[in-house]
Amino acid sequence: MFANPAEELVEIVDRDNNSIGAVTRRIMRQQNLIHRASYILVFNRKGQLFIQKRTPTKDIYPGYWDLAAGGVVLAGESYLESAQRELREELGLAGVKLAHLFDQYFEESGNRVWGRIFSCVSEGPFTLQKEEITHGQFIEFNDIKPLHQAEPITPDGMALLRHLPQGRMKS
Repeated sequence: MFANPAEELVEIVDRDNNSIGAVTRRIMRQQNLIHRASYILVFNRKGQLFIQKRTPTKDIYPGYWDLAAGGVVLAGESYLESAQRELREELGLAGVKLAHLFDQYFEESGNRVWGRIFSCVSEGPFTLQKEEITHGQFIEFNDIKPLHQAEPITPDGMALLRHLPQGRMKS
């Protein structure tokens, strides 16, 4: 892991998700370049989703709730390698079985990303990365929309819910 996340080299892709190079995260954000990210939905055996509150220092969506662990795919890294790395870094999880659910393209002002969505089952315990997550909790799927009415949830996380019939959420 880099000491300064803004200097990490990030995989840059075109609208068809073909790799076209690598730049620092800082340049990717400044120029709003299309990049890749891994998203991992972490469920417990009851089917509850583990959500995380992002720190106020995050480069995008600071202080928002995040429905998935994950992050940008680094240069030369596969989606699966990114997902495994992000689980280790953010939640302290290693060796969990990941199921690939689907890919999605998300775009809004300031964020253009091809995401690969995975799921896994874990009861924890979680070791939260203090630089990225202030706290986390399991939540019932039906409680996500009421939470979103009260507090902000990352828009790319909310977008992936449209592709998730409740029966497909558990791995």
